[in-house]
Amino acid sequence: MRLSSPREQKEPSVHRRVRGCAVALTLFAAFVPGCSASAAPAKTSLPHQPGKPLPLERLFDTAAVSDDARPGEADFDGSGASLSARDLTAAGWTPGRVLTVQGARLRLPDRRPGTPDNVRSAGQDVRLSGRGDALALLVAGTGGDEVGGTGTVSYADGTHSPYRLTASDWRRGPLGTKAVALPHINTSGGQLAEQARLYVVTVPLVPGREVASVRLPHAPDLHVFALSVRATSPSWTGSWAASTSGYPALGPWTDRTLRLVVHTSVGGARLRLRFDNTFAAVPVRIGSATVAVQAEGATAQDVPVALSFRRAAGVEIPAGAQAFSDPLGFEVPPDANLLVSFHLPDTVPAAPVHRLAVQRSYVSEPGDHTADGSPTAYATVLTSWPLLTGVDVGGGPGSVVVLGDSITDGDRSTMDANRRWPDVLATRLRAQDVVPQYGVLNQGISANRVVTDRYPGDGVSTAHGGVSALNRFDRDVLAQTSARTAVVFQGVNDVRWGTSAQELIAGLRELADRGHARGLRMLAATILPCEGEARCTEAVDAERIAVNAWIRDAAEFDGVLDFDDAVRDPAHPARMLPAYDSGDHLHPGDAGLAALAESVDLRALVP
Repeated sequence: MRLSSPREQKEPSVHRRVRGCAVALTLFAAFVPGCSASAAPAKTSLPHQPGKPLPLERLFDTAAVSDDARPGEADFDGSGASLSARDLTAAGWTPGRVLTVQGARLRLPDRRPGTPDNVRSAGQDVRLSGRGDALALLVAGTGGDEVGGTGTVSYADGTHSPYRLTASDWRRGPLGTKAVALPHINTSGGQLAEQARLYVVTVPLVPGREVASVRLPHAPDLHVFALSVRATSPSWTGSWAASTSGYPALGPWTDRTLRLVVHTSVGGARLRLRFDNTFAAVPVRIGSATVAVQAEGATAQDVPVALSFRRAAGVEIPAGAQAFSDPLGFEVPPDANLLVSFHLPDTVPAAPVHRLAVQRSYVSEPGDHTADGSPTAYATVLTSWPLLTGVDVGGGPGSVVVLGDSITDGDRSTMDANRRWPDVLATRLRAQDVVPQYGVLNQGISANRVVTDRYPGDGVSTAHGGVSALNRFDRDVLAQTSARTAVVFQGVNDVRWGTSAQELIAGLRELADRGHARGLRMLAATILPCEGEARCTEAVDAERIAVNAWIRDAAEFDGVLDFDDAVRDPAHPARMLPAYDSGDHLHPGDAGLAALAESVDLRALVP
């Protein structure tokens, strides 16, 4: 249920929606499988008489992890099954290690196999401290079904906020949202070649308040291994980002340096990078990394500057986790290409990638060539972005995140020219001072859909369409640096491949609700016409028209970007104007992508 106070603002070319205090007063919104948050915090004075809160480790009552040689010492699910300590170690999930997932740092239980390492959620009060935007929990359900319930966060000022937490089952839950999947399950009768899943979920906190304790839900089949407060990033703005679209076989690369070319939207005097080992089963090691401004190709303008990771030259990233570099004093120009170089000293046969870069990057000959300013060692061209998922700059007003498919990804735009429509939007934002000059984060994935996974979410695969927008929303939108507004521009792939308008609308509604629960301004863009492309039949166009009608008329989103109206042929509304068509009738070319960006009323982006 959302309580709101209506407001009306009339702005040209933007459909305004009634949307009031959606963040602070949202209570217990619906939760979909694999999602992390279903309730926004409300400032309340709930009757609350907790017991003495204790650190989570002192509440552990269940042993979930067993030594492979002694599986009977642990019983995770009540039937004698457990997680393999050897599999966890192989994934880099060793006892006591701190992992970063979705921007939150979580310390794994520092327990030996066969001893209590998690708590069955039964209303316990957990001592916790910190300020942030979300509470992050490492969890899994047992019993075969999704499990969850409501809990309460208590703050140091005496106030409280409710939350709803849902966890997927450790043996049957979706792979697209898991933090890690392990290849075996231990039982007293022997080891099973069956995957076990663990999940990281987040629930919203009241921003700016010091957390004092957390009351867990009453849900005994919900297991909690770790929890922490995810700190906000007010001193950072996202300047560039890319979504992991799959986990393909590569190379294999051994002792190679990757030099990736990425384009900034906004600049700053400090920089940090984010690397994600999404969907992986094993850790990946970065031996060293540098950054430089590109001169041309693989040539740097100046000597590349070394980065560090918690004061070390390199970092090992466990399966499913991420790593941020330490803040670096480095003048990042806006609207510029950076060379991000990192050395992979070990053999890497597969890695998480963003496949469609529309940008040439480079792979070196053997050796650590991160410090090379010249292009000599970089003999191989690469047209994807492995591992690197974000560039943040110091200061700034925050970011606009664009969740999209191949049209947002820049398919059919000019290679190396940065003419994707989010790039053009970033140019418009930099050239004005009426609204904040936000960073623009392009989270488009070619072939992506709203309600259906194209990549299964686990394992080495030739599929590059990513998990569904519903399954990647937490990682690719909610966890992005200083996100203020999200634009959802997806759906054409869904209707082209048989998803009904009703199913797609339900998915879009879920995205709007989940974004609002986290305080984001949520905008939707209408689906472009595509008559002439093989799958864009009259029946598909009818579904597209129905979805667009809902987007224009529904109250779920805060505003609408009418991209359909911006590029369609007035004389033939089921088609794009020929001047905007790349030639395949599905993707706009450079002129059409610019028309999309130019149609955006920038005031619609402001929360």
